[in-house]
Amino acid sequence: MMQGGEPAEALTAIFRRLIANHGPISVMHYMGESNARYYDGRDPLGAGGDFVTAPEISQMFGELIGLWLADMWIRAGRETPVHYVELGPGRGTLARDAIRAAKRYGLEPGVHLVESSTALKDIQLANVPNAQWHNDLSSIPPYGPLLIVGNEFLDALPVRQLVMTEQGWRERMIAVEGERFVAIAGDKPMDSAVPEARRSAEPGTILETCPGAAAMAYEIAGRLVEQGGAALLIDYGHDEPRTGSTLQAVREHRKIDALALPGEADLTAHVDFSALAPIVQSRGCRWLGTVTQGHWLRQLGIEMRAESLSAYAPEHKDAIHAAKDRLIGEGQMGALFKVMGLAGPNWPDGVGF
Repeated sequence: MMQGGEPAEALTAIFRRLIANHGPISVMHYMGESNARYYDGRDPLGAGGDFVTAPEISQMFGELIGLWLADMWIRAGRETPVHYVELGPGRGTLARDAIRAAKRYGLEPGVHLVESSTALKDIQLANVPNAQWHNDLSSIPPYGPLLIVGNEFLDALPVRQLVMTEQGWRERMIAVEGERFVAIAGDKPMDSAVPEARRSAEPGTILETCPGAAAMAYEIAGRLVEQGGAALLIDYGHDEPRTGSTLQAVREHRKIDALALPGEADLTAHVDFSALAPIVQSRGCRWLGTVTQGHWLRQLGIEMRAESLSAYAPEHKDAIHAAKDRLIGEGQMGALFKVMGLAGPNWPDGVGF
């Protein structure tokens, strides 16, 4: 498979050479480089890709997000101009569905997509023709409320892993052993990087942090405080501190060894929502809560929406209800996925939290 003008397997060779010349690389370096390569030149979504996200499962997902944003905006006073901002918008499916639903209630925002993948931008253009593209939040207009959505965005940001050894905390590194990449403990003491309350742990304990997710939460909170608005961050993860590695790789809808095919599989880690809430609040932003996706979608009326869609298109009733169950089922996406709500200081509480 060609990617970006060179064979995709080149990243394995680059890592091998780097490690041979300079020693092991951090898990964070490995994950960051792998995902940058992976996302740059392909559409990873759908049946022909590597994974499926909630907006691709059912239009109900994006519609309910659009209704939530419209409800927040209306109750906050309908200020204009207002901007819809989506982080890592995939194919633009969620944006298309959310904006269509919001328009019924008078919300017609400017559309801003934060995307680095050249392959996905072309697909997004077809779904959201009036969008503007950005590499990050810094070029988003600095005036008017922001309605920010990040669905399965934070999980792809590189994590740093620290492991407790007999000698104390060390960074988890990637080394080469024969033909394989393996995880080892680094040689530099890292105790100062671990919060004091969590320093005493059994050897072998792994702590994960995500500097990118922390920075993004900090920046979103600052913008909501300055400009007003609300945000939904939706991802799989946990709302209480945990230990252990959650790094995983998915290729062709199957989990594979996370160290097997750098740059050719989607690498993700669980989002630690418990670490993000205090960051947001430190800026004076409102944390509305973190709840399971199943709870949130039920509160917004997904079951009634499924019934009305089924009545409108009875030939699709089974598919509509199967999609609903996949989104809210405890054993499917309902419990593992979390929804975190944020709002500017003078903005109202949000439905579902």
